[in-house]
Amino acid sequence: MSSVREQRAVIATGLITGLAIAASLTSCSAPEKDAKQAVLQIGAIPDQNPEKLNRLYGALSEELSEKLEVPVRYAPVSNYAAAVSAFRTGSLDLVWFGGLTGVQARLQTPGARVLAQRDIDAEFTSVFIANGASGLRPFTSADQLVELKGRRLAFGSESSTSGRLMPQYFMGENGVKPDDLAGGGPGFSGSHDATIAVVQSGAYEVGALNEQVWRSNVKDGRVDPDKVKVIWRTPPYVDYHWVVRPDLDARFGDGFTDNLQSTLLELSAETENGAAILELFGAERFIPAEDGDYVMIETVGRQLGKIR
Repeated sequence: MSSVREQRAVIATGLITGLAIAASLTSCSAPEKDAKQAVLQIGAIPDQNPEKLNRLYGALSEELSEKLEVPVRYAPVSNYAAAVSAFRTGSLDLVWFGGLTGVQARLQTPGARVLAQRDIDAEFTSVFIANGASGLRPFTSADQLVELKGRRLAFGSESSTSGRLMPQYFMGENGVKPDDLAGGGPGFSGSHDATIAVVQSGAYEVGALNEQVWRSNVKDGRVDPDKVKVIWRTPPYVDYHWVVRPDLDARFGDGFTDNLQSTLLELSAETENGAAILELFGAERFIPAEDGDYVMIETVGRQLGKIR
């Protein structure tokens, strides 16, 4: 009997020990949240068609992962506001913002930092385009924007710098208020590509959008010059930029944020992947940028009620 009891005791002790070891291993393993934090999550405002964005940020993710030696994942978002929200909550670590959304993101995320912009972003421009049936002809001066009164006009996203904020600002500087437009206000297509489409189709007489996207669509044959054309180009302003969360050095190691900035600035058309990425961005290189570059955008954003 004693032998049987001893055997049972040994088995029980083994089970308890095994369970204790398993529990210990479980408690020592990284929780799911920490596992996610080991991945650099990048995102972007959805200013163009998803297919192009997936190609662009897929290629960039591979480049960053190789150079920084950390997993990098592109996480699409549904709209501009969602990009700002995901950055604030930490779901996204590095985001390609427009001027306005970048300012909004930094104001909502203390310690966030501007890293870089494209060479074309230091002096960016928007274009106003018109459907041929509108009868509008190219403007030779800004004061001719008054001809937009009573017209059906489409902006892109409500939070777009180049597709809403700055075009509306220049309209206001020349005597055109939103309620002067047909229907008592502008329409919103959601993206620059969509603005071209709704003006080209005749659903709207006029649209305002990012000139770089306009040129890209013209180059790719997506614009019918018999149906839609540029009628005015804005003065230059500062626009798109990379913004990074303040906690990356704590998660990935001292100096990581500076290394990330250097990697972006060192992207070169002399490498195959670098050339593909820069072409999709419509730029020759990235250049340094800082928070102070966007003071005017913040001022205009507050003036038009997009920043409170």
